[in-house]
Amino acid sequence: MSTAAMNIPAYCEELGLKAQAASRALADVSGARRDDALRAIAAAIRANAQTLKRENKKDLEAGEANGLSSAMLDRLKIDDAGVEKIAKAVEEVAAQGDPLGAVLEGKVLPNGIKLQKLRVPIGVVLIIFESRPNVTSDAAALCLKSGNACVLRGGKEAVHSNKAIAKCVQEGLSKAGLDPNAVQLVETTDRAAVGELLRQEETIDLCIPRGGKSLIRAVVEQAHIPVIKHYNGICHTYVDGDCDEQMAVDLCVNGKTQRTGVCNATETILLHNDVVESGLAKKICDALVAKSCEIRGCEKTQAICSAAKAATEEDWGEEYLDLIVSIKIVDSIDEAIGHINQYGSKHTDAIVTTQIKAAEKFTKLVDTANAFVNCSTRFSDGGEYGLGAEIGISTDKLHSRGPMGAADLTTYKWVAYGDGQIRG
Repeated sequence: MSTAAMNIPAYCEELGLKAQAASRALADVSGARRDDALRAIAAAIRANAQTLKRENKKDLEAGEANGLSSAMLDRLKIDDAGVEKIAKAVEEVAAQGDPLGAVLEGKVLPNGIKLQKLRVPIGVVLIIFESRPNVTSDAAALCLKSGNACVLRGGKEAVHSNKAIAKCVQEGLSKAGLDPNAVQLVETTDRAAVGELLRQEETIDLCIPRGGKSLIRAVVEQAHIPVIKHYNGICHTYVDGDCDEQMAVDLCVNGKTQRTGVCNATETILLHNDVVESGLAKKICDALVAKSCEIRGCEKTQAICSAAKAATEEDWGEEYLDLIVSIKIVDSIDEAIGHINQYGSKHTDAIVTTQIKAAEKFTKLVDTANAFVNCSTRFSDGGEYGLGAEIGISTDKLHSRGPMGAADLTTYKWVAYGDGQIRG
């Protein structure tokens, strides 16, 4: 059926019903069989490498024609190495332990009832994402590992890539003897479908949006189902007055320039006033300029770096996803913490320091999902944490926070074993 002829409400209701049926069937599938399915998916991805690259090329060409930035095109691209990375990520999820059935708590009540708190699937997860096609396979793998069915709605920028990857996922499910409706890709790019899916509270249990602030805000405003938010990554690196100078340069440059179009890239650098007097601040600015990075700074930053432009109030809360960084000179660690808590997105924030007390204060008082000491913000990642692929990096405080792996896509149920107890 063409998009123009599609009955969007009926289509979205059908997606939810099929996903719900598939999730209930998954409840009786062993971890070993789910892992077999994941390995079959990885094999299908490798076997269809040429198709994936061909379909991805269509998205890249459309992206260039529509003026996507180089950083966004980088997130979109799938080459030979990209295909292998996608397949390997699925296999890494398969190699992890089964998150289901774990006893989180157990005790025998005074009346003899044996009570257990067991880890179980959430059910049906709706994932709405933008330009990164690998999210299709990552999300599918993590949902299957945790026994959930999923409905995936990708952005129009990656429509051909997403369809090709989803086809591989369903091929793998079929070969493993599982219901291919356990992973369904929304076939239409009509935005009306998003609103309809967010109203399927009878069949869809949770929504996880991945994308820019406007996407997430729109999802939250429309949702009739719970949402775990992955807000934008306004990540900070704070260079304390006492620090290893070369480490400070390396971490600021790596955090900002190693890969700019990702949510864990450093967007704001805060420099203690002492490192201005020592000359370290200028070294950091010069190193960033040498990497073709545009600096938007406070008045003190402009005084030490002639290439720096004046930062506006909006810059402190901006996720650039590009070779642009905002830099502010602060008088104390307390000012740095206050700035981060005011302008940050609770994603990832780092301190560079040689002082244990400063590190402890920073990690305790900064309101963030990931607090780093003497390492790049770029390590805030499910793969780097040993979670394999990640469903996203939650900036919420309830249910899950930080990189979300398979275990974060579970909930729990209480199971009681008695031998005839009745309540008087």
